Amino acid sequence: MKIKVATLFPEMFDCMHVGIIGKAIEKGLLDLECVNVRDYSKDKHRKTDDYPFGGGAGMVMTVQPLHDCVNAVDPQREYKRIYLSPRGETLSQRKVVELSREEKLLFVCGSYEGVDERFIELDVDEELSIGDYVLTGGELPCMVAINALARYVDGVLGSEQSVEEESFSAGLLEYPQYTRPAVFEGLAVPEILLSGDHAKVNEWRKQRQIEITKERRPDLYEKIRPVLEAEEAGRRKKRKKGGKTNE
Repeated sequence: MKIKVATLFPEMFDCMHVGIIGKAIEKGLLDLECVNVRDYSKDKHRKTDDYPFGGGAGMVMTVQPLHDCVNAVDPQREYKRIYLSPRGETLSQRKVVELSREEKLLFVCGSYEGVDERFIELDVDEELSIGDYVLTGGELPCMVAINALARYVDGVLGSEQSVEEESFSAGLLEYPQYTRPAVFEGLAVPEILLSGDHAKVNEWRKQRQIEITKERRPDLYEKIRPVLEAEEAGRRKKRKKGGKTNE
């Protein structure tokens, strides 16, 4: 996957070169390039912002540097262009999976009070938000998006199962995880996880997922509840059928 980032602060993305994402970049699984929008400003002081027409607080990024920047790094418009914005579609696991299928992505990070709307009209394919709050720029949301979708790139994670079982992948929050020691400060690992009975372990984990989701994210639980009820009805029908067969 190839990712380009247009930003006023490319140095902020140095942190992407450590950990799992850093290893993916080293292996060539992920190609990440950051471009400084300021380099494309025609202003003699490399200025990239100005006062908004109509008045108002703050400054707005000007259209010329942004337009020239993205079209210089993507002249054939081969990349899906995404502007990080509070008014964009909220990033969800479904959206992460969708974006992970793209071979080329170009993220644009705004600053100040936003960008000239004409840049969005001319050069942006879609806007993306990571939540209902406002930050000082699009760099952190961009890093969050890249981190989330990179996990779906083949070879980035050690196991495909890690992606399949993580929170939100099946509409439920993740079950509790434990490792050694079996007892710490008087707190013991649930006996079922030490039993070696994989069927019972899976059943316990699924039940804990349901309980945690219902308690902490009732909105998610309500979305998945019809599916859970259908699954339970199917199990009851199967047990009933099996009971009759044994009579």
